[in-house]
Amino acid sequence: MRGPVSHRALSAVLSVLGLVAMFVLMTVSPARAGENVFIEVTPNPAQAGSRVSIRASCDNANNRQAEVNSDAFGRVMLRPDNGFLTGAVTIPSNKQAGDYPVDLRCSNGNTASTVLTVLNMTQPSKGPATGGGGTAGGRGVGSLLLVGGLVAVTVVAGVGARRRTGPRD
Repeated sequence: MRGPVSHRALSAVLSVLGLVAMFVLMTVSPARAGENVFIEVTPNPAQAGSRVSIRASCDNANNRQAEVNSDAFGRVMLRPDNGFLTGAVTIPSNKQAGDYPVDLRCSNGNTASTVLTVLNMTQPSKGPATGGGGTAGGRGVGSLLLVGGLVAVTVVAGVGARRRTGPRD
């Protein structure tokens, strides 16, 4: 009796799945052209004076060049590269810190934009003044302390070993 019940249950489950699949296929609309237009800048935020990469898509026009404009770096032409449009540009080192719009203009008339955050942190010209650097080079005080410490450990170890092996009364 168990065999026919299992067959009926399996048949019912498959029928329900078939109805759900038909409903989904009938109500889903196809993707529309023009929805795949974007622009991205990496890294973002970026330090003034550094190079950024630009990647974009103009939907069905990724086989033609596109123009990017921004007050952060000027005008850049993106070229087709593996199904996307890519390019790179260096942000001028004297560019003021702030948020700059980056606008994409495609050859098919599509547009997109994003925002690039430019940082302008001054770079240190030398390392921080943290002390004399006694062990950094040459024979300074640090080297003498190291040698003195090794001698003291050796003397203590020798005295301890002699006491253990010395004559017993």
